[in-house]
Amino acid sequence: MAENTSQVAKPSQREGQAREALQRIEALVIDGLRHGHFEYTLACEIGSGGKRQLVIRAGKSHKFLIAPEEIQR
Repeated sequence: MAENTSQVAKPSQREGQAREALQRIEALVIDGLRHGHFEYTLACEIGSGGKRQLVIRAGKSHKFLIAPEEIQR
């Protein structure tokens, strides 16, 4: 299994993190379907200021900090 590495978006890239996370999930699923098998995990924690830290583990970790105002209700 590949070693997990972290990628954290820079503050200037945090706008639209929810959208970026969803696009990453979609791309990972499509890639997994092409490959024929996959296993991913998603985890979320609430941090300071109500921001959500979403972590996608798919061979390596992809982290997104999502501001509360980005979350559609």
